Amino acid sequence: MKTVVIGGGASGMLASVFASKHSQTLLLEKNDRLGKKLYITGKGRCNLTNNCPDNQFFNNVVSNPKFLYSAIQSFNSAKVMEFFTTYKLALKEERGNRVFPFSDKSSDVIKTLQYAMEQNNVEIHLSERVLDFQITDGKIVKVITDKASYQCDKVILATGGKSYPLTGSTGDGYTLAKKLGHTIVPLRPALTALVTQHCFSVNGGRHRLDTLAKLQGLSLKNVEASIINKDNGKVLFSEFGEMLFTLSGVSGPIILTLSSYINRMNLNNLLLKIDLKPALDFATLDARVLRDFNLSSNKQFKNSLDALLPTSLIPFIIQLSGIEPTKPVNIISKKERTSLVNLLKNLTFTIDSLDSIDRAIITAGGISTKEINPKNMQSKVISNLYFAGEIIDVDALTGGFNLQIAFSTAYLAGSNNE
Repeated sequence: MKTVVIGGGASGMLASVFASKHSQTLLLEKNDRLGKKLYITGKGRCNLTNNCPDNQFFNNVVSNPKFLYSAIQSFNSAKVMEFFTTYKLALKEERGNRVFPFSDKSSDVIKTLQYAMEQNNVEIHLSERVLDFQITDGKIVKVITDKASYQCDKVILATGGKSYPLTGSTGDGYTLAKKLGHTIVPLRPALTALVTQHCFSVNGGRHRLDTLAKLQGLSLKNVEASIINKDNGKVLFSEFGEMLFTLSGVSGPIILTLSSYINRMNLNNLLLKIDLKPALDFATLDARVLRDFNLSSNKQFKNSLDALLPTSLIPFIIQLSGIEPTKPVNIISKKERTSLVNLLKNLTFTIDSLDSIDRAIITAGGISTKEINPKNMQSKVISNLYFAGEIIDVDALTGGFNLQIAFSTAYLAGSNNE
């Protein structure tokens, strides 16, 4: 039996290892080296799985979690960790059950996968792009590249998504799958920044964020970000933790998470609300502001917020508060102070768009799960075609969950020898 694996990323490499157990296996990669996107994963550290219980895993899958039940149960985090340790990669577990190579080097993960491929006699062809297929009787009988053609009994398509195109994730796999008759769920950026052009002052005025560039790089910790329905003010999603301002909007861990929840929604109906002091309720924060004002009674308003806010955020808040910057704090009215506290608890932005898919961590959308058998990742359209990894319409939150999905689907795709 001959298997051709298309794509030399995380899922393609692991799928080739398991395919080689029962098949002569060839892996085709258009880049000049393997694992190019894997190399930058986790800021170069490669969070390769999350060692949480299987039932908790699915709570972190945003799209089509039920489709992944068989994959995760067949090859869960414990088995991923066992695979890598078997091939001599030392691992460590950090906060939130996140698993990394002990060396903190993603290159060691790639080397381990390459070593596993070598040990299992996988043939590797680099710098070779797949162009087309020859189909006979509803099966792929030949894979055609820009250099040659290869007869095959089985094909595994593991070309990744469309995010970070410089790593080779340019969406080629979707074109190939569509050519073979598969439906592509529209692609969207996932785990990405939000573009915010406007915010709202305490009186509801809409302000263009001309000053946002001054906030670029500012990181806020222990804040709560919420997505709210513009029409009724209902909170749809909330996340607590760290965020940061960018040149065009906001990013950081909690924003990335929220982006994946909303990337299939109408953004015109949504607003982003930041609670700068979520640990304090309105009354407690009001008392805190009043105390600060009393300690700064001879100061102007613009000089009275140092103990409460980061320095670079203060001019921004003053602008939105509607309080005259040079006004002495001892004559700020209760109404003005109440409005200020409300601003700190409800800093509200428009959501103009998601950031470009080119800068998204992963791609949402892809091959429709309705056209894939969840028990073995086999195509329901082409009987000897299988899928693995990000090319499938499944995506999850940060923390090692997306790589675990890549490995689990790759295991099923590679192991099946029908």
